[in-house]
Amino acid sequence: MKLSELKNQLLYLETLNFVQPNGYNVPKHFHITEVGLITKHFIDCGSTVRITKVANLQIWVAEDVEHRLTPKGLLNIIEISDKILGDEDLDIEVEYQTETVGKYGLDIKGENFLLVPTKTDCLAADHCGIPTEKRKMQLVELGKEESECCTPGGGCC
Repeated sequence: MKLSELKNQLLYLETLNFVQPNGYNVPKHFHITEVGLITKHFIDCGSTVRITKVANLQIWVAEDVEHRLTPKGLLNIIEISDKILGDEDLDIEVEYQTETVGKYGLDIKGENFLLVPTKTDCLAADHCGIPTEKRKMQLVELGKEESECCTPGGGCC
């Protein structure tokens, strides 16, 4: 989800609900403890220099169970943060503590924001010899690539 879409969604929601990938809700008394700009400047395994930027929201749960952040309140926090986020329509990254601090993408379904798992990937697969797509085979083709000894009566077993 982009920052502009998050801001737009917050205009129409009555409550804030975040749902973890396992289907459990983030407790309703969560806090947004940080809104930040994260810039990652790195070299991938193909020697390409890259720069990525995301708008980062950190969700934290304390023991103050009566706390409730409203959509308007979150929108206000984000608008205050615009001075560091700038004018780019950045992707949103959410940090949330479970067993460890996890990084998630953000999506929406109905009135719920979904924490979407993120994945690593090779950015230079063409340099690493990683095939772009696995070759699909039918089961009858499998024996054709192996020696005939693996057939019934082939004498290998």
